[in-house]
Amino acid sequence: MARLAQTAGLTDIQEEILATVRTFVDKEIIPHAQTLEHGDTYPTDIVEGMKEMGLFGLTIPEEHGGLGESLLTYALVVEQIARGWMSVSGVINTHFIVAHMLKQHGTPEQKQKYLPRMAAGEVRGSFSMSEPELGSDVAAIRTRAVKGESGYTINGQKMWLTNGGTSNLTAVLVKTDEGAEKAHQNLTTFLVEKPEGYGEVLPGLTIPGKIDKMGYKGVDTTEMVFDGFEIAADQVLGGVTGQGFRHMMDGVEVGRVNVAARACGIAIRAFELAIEYAQQRKTFGKAIAEHQAIAFKLAEMATKVEAAHLMMVNAARLKDSGQRNDVEAGMAKLIASEYCAEVTQEAFRIHGGYGYSKEYEIERLMREAPFLLIGEGTSEIQKTIISRGLLRDYQSRG
Repeated sequence: MARLAQTAGLTDIQEEILATVRTFVDKEIIPHAQTLEHGDTYPTDIVEGMKEMGLFGLTIPEEHGGLGESLLTYALVVEQIARGWMSVSGVINTHFIVAHMLKQHGTPEQKQKYLPRMAAGEVRGSFSMSEPELGSDVAAIRTRAVKGESGYTINGQKMWLTNGGTSNLTAVLVKTDEGAEKAHQNLTTFLVEKPEGYGEVLPGLTIPGKIDKMGYKGVDTTEMVFDGFEIAADQVLGGVTGQGFRHMMDGVEVGRVNVAARACGIAIRAFELAIEYAQQRKTFGKAIAEHQAIAFKLAEMATKVEAAHLMMVNAARLKDSGQRNDVEAGMAKLIASEYCAEVTQEAFRIHGGYGYSKEYEIERLMREAPFLLIGEGTSEIQKTIISRGLLRDYQSRG
């Protein structure tokens, strides 16, 4: 068989894009990832390289200066980038989600204003739903936008913004007074333009310093604090209030495919490291790969990598076809993130004591993999989504 995680039915253009990205990862990301990650250093040169390749405009339509590629292409690119260093994939993930939301739901004026500059990487996107006390309960959002004569005034605090300091356009979900009985129908997405940086970046808008994390280093994760922040009415995504929850859920489906792709990328890299080490390391007169205990581990790891990749590809293709994919995206995110943690831990065990050393790449992967168990909804949230979808589709006739 071919190497793991191959994808059937790709176009020549998709194959060319992936080959270019794979080469970039091998030459420009993997050799520098350890040093940058250990220093919690933003990968400026790598980001500039992605700009030059046009990756920031990968899914943005050609009429707005992008490449007009599919979600599948995007997911496969993310898989490769995460194979090099997950934090780099985080730089473009939120950007892609905001670009997707604008493409699908923005007004013509909003698309023209932002998408060409997003395609060029001049405007980089982030998005925020979460708050300090609500976790996955999005309907309990407290940050509120109150309408005035010339626009809206926002007060409240948002949490866990990936690229919160390095982005300059943030899609923010807040509560507005729509008078709807259902809480999620009182939510609106605002497009907040801001300078990059930390502190009070605009009157009434503060980006506190970076949150220190166990892994996922290099990329910044921040809060966003609104205190009487004024924003024009034309910055409401789509120009209509009360639609924010729908907009964000559409974006999150893209995000869940992305997280599945990132998990696949880390799992692929963990397997690569493990199978290489297992052939080099010798005990009792032979390579440890020749011991059945290790050989069976490698077989199980490879099977999990392949299964996760196939489910991720299926979820991406469903989304591209315009079909509902909430269950499939949830399944892909669930199994890919869980398998990623398992494969990475097995690779760590195969490395023995060396896996605990910061000189070895597997140590970094061990700290990165757990993030994927909670990013874009925990495994328990995915199971909730999946079970509801199953009960919807298999409704009892008894």
